[in-house]
Amino acid sequence: NFFLLFFSLILLLAAVTAVHSIGVNYGTLGDNLPPPAQVAQFLKDKTTIDRVKLFDANPDILRAFANTGILVAVTIPNGEIPSLTDAGYARGWVAANIKPFHPQTRINYILVGNEILHWGPQNLRDNLVAAMGSVHDALQQEGIRDVKVTTAHSLAILEPSDLPGLARFRAGWDRGVLAPMLEFHRRTETPFMVNPYPYFGYIPEKADLALFRPTAPVFDRFTRRTYGNMFDILLDSVYISMMKLGYKDVEIAVGETGWASQGETFEQPKCSVDNAASYNGGLVRHYNSGRGTPLMPRRKFDTYIFGLFNENLKEGSLAEKNFGLFRPDFTPVYDAGVMRAGPTPRIKVDAMQKVPSPAPPAQPKPPVTGGKKWCVPKPEASNSALQKNIDYVCSQGIDCKPINSGGPCFTPNTVRDHASFAMNSYYHAKGLIDYSCDFSGTALITTTDPSKLFLSVYIKVKFSLDWLLNDFLTNSLFSPQVPVHANTFLERTTLLTWVFFKLQKM
Repeated sequence: NFFLLFFSLILLLAAVTAVHSIGVNYGTLGDNLPPPAQVAQFLKDKTTIDRVKLFDANPDILRAFANTGILVAVTIPNGEIPSLTDAGYARGWVAANIKPFHPQTRINYILVGNEILHWGPQNLRDNLVAAMGSVHDALQQEGIRDVKVTTAHSLAILEPSDLPGLARFRAGWDRGVLAPMLEFHRRTETPFMVNPYPYFGYIPEKADLALFRPTAPVFDRFTRRTYGNMFDILLDSVYISMMKLGYKDVEIAVGETGWASQGETFEQPKCSVDNAASYNGGLVRHYNSGRGTPLMPRRKFDTYIFGLFNENLKEGSLAEKNFGLFRPDFTPVYDAGVMRAGPTPRIKVDAMQKVPSPAPPAQPKPPVTGGKKWCVPKPEASNSALQKNIDYVCSQGIDCKPINSGGPCFTPNTVRDHASFAMNSYYHAKGLIDYSCDFSGTALITTTDPSKLFLSVYIKVKFSLDWLLNDFLTNSLFSPQVPVHANTFLERTTLLTWVFFKLQKM
């Protein structure tokens, strides 16, 4: 009897440990990252991390994690969403990207796109729920019952609020997209996945609340709950928003959350090793405690820290490149509480080793040599093909904010110009490897700078002058009730000032 009791206790402790292991996002935008097989072995042997989330369905990574016991979530690129509404296409995707690897590789989630409501064009938003349904049905038809379908959302899906009790989904998205999606999650028993980042709402006056440090608690007079950290506030805001639509029973998962350990001067004092260690270490302790949130006590959420490695080819500021828990040689950037006992080996990694990407499909082409290189659309490439390229690139961790409305590269507002920016950003992020500038035959490499500065400035100046004469003078001076977006005003008046001083020097 004693042996039976002891053995049962060991099994119980093992089960509890498995349930409370945290996950990590495994990005590959670096030219110095270790090969996937080393990554899988390191996570299995040296860390308590038992699940990873990918931003694609890279077959080399999926093979590397076979028979490790580590759960793997894969992501379908945003640009595939309209095609996935076709049942045959969805089944083909599952047959090609899931069935050859599962269950040897324990794939647990398929994410249909990433942050579509925040970044995606309307046609992706309109087709998102249908695409999720098609992928779920395809899994069932292929006899795969243990892989769940979801998609990750930024917290831009919420209306701004300081307290969970006031939270609600954004008007228009609540009934139009999120209610049908939550109904899908209820029917398929899959989680609603969100990316809560206290990092993006950081203000120095509330730093301790954001960083899991001791601080004066926040009382929500609407829910009568008290909060000691911003992470719980964000999760309970999602829960309240779901409850207001009648879906409080749907599970929640955390697709991304994290903190940068280094940043530019303008990103201080937010970005530091101390802050990153405090946030991610506090998150791991909070997760391991199993206590849940004030409104969801003892409720467990699959949680993925962003990210596994510092990625030196990520677009954006220095902070974007420094969200990793580890350096490429596997040494920790700081102690986040995910290491097992024992020394951490410093592994030598080939300085130019790349993790190959499965998409977009590429054919070998002669290398372009000499000087700088750019990846641009072919003249005959259609707008629909280029839009797919934009959607794909923006789903792969490339910073597409400059070509969003109000961004510095939004104008000229054409699919071709936006595609040129996105495709070239992807090409440079992948280390100027020729096969990363293929995009299903719609791209070419050039040594001629495609920016065409004079023409670009002319178009922007003409557009800004038209706006100044027609819109700003009319709307702002004579019809002040018509709002002018601050970012748009600043961008265009700055441009006009620059042109004025340039003309003075001619």
